[in-house]
Amino acid sequence: MKYIFILILLCGFTTFPVFAEQSKNPTLIIDTIDISSFQFNKILRDTEIIQMQRSHGISWQVTIDNNLIYTNPEGNAILRIYDKDNPDKLVEIGMGSQPNNKFWIAVKTPKEGYVVVHSNLERGWVPTSKIIISYTERAGLTVNNGARIVVSNLDIGTFVINSYSVHGLEGSTDPPSVNSGSMIVEFLSGDPAKNPLALFPFYVAAGIGILISALLITKKRSAS
Repeated sequence: MKYIFILILLCGFTTFPVFAEQSKNPTLIIDTIDISSFQFNKILRDTEIIQMQRSHGISWQVTIDNNLIYTNPEGNAILRIYDKDNPDKLVEIGMGSQPNNKFWIAVKTPKEGYVVVHSNLERGWVPTSKIIISYTERAGLTVNNGARIVVSNLDIGTFVINSYSVHGLEGSTDPPSVNSGSMIVEFLSGDPAKNPLALFPFYVAAGIGILISALLITKKRSAS
């Protein structure tokens, strides 16, 4: 068995440094946006749709760090992300103020229209945790509210993010929703198929496993 252990160490030293140097994905894109509090004190029709410099498609993740200070117990902070090919196609993430922390996810598509796919009026999101919205073309849309997954593998078709908007008021006479703080949103995307070494460690592990099994079988036969 000591020879098997030495073999594993040698394989690790000779393969994993190479993997560490070459495992970067050339398609990886990361954009971080810091959205000020005053931008949420507007109604939907006054919302400005902001075009992003780079699009995020194929496989993407949006991480929301909500550090807004709400002044209105009925106030909301709403983020919308839009599809590149069809601006009428969007994903909406709504976060209400403390203490209820209501939370909802809505999707709008040309076929189905505006549909709320998840809603929780109490303790819907965790202020001390980050909200994560992830998507792949094969698996669809998944949402974690900071404590658990609330939407899993929702089919929304092809969705490439290239713009976003924020608002928080339902009516023009509503008091401000927030008065300070910010919402930090990170967009991360990439094409897993463009990284041929992504599965390399798994191939190495599988090869070592097969080799160990063969050596053990040979050893047993020799002993018998």
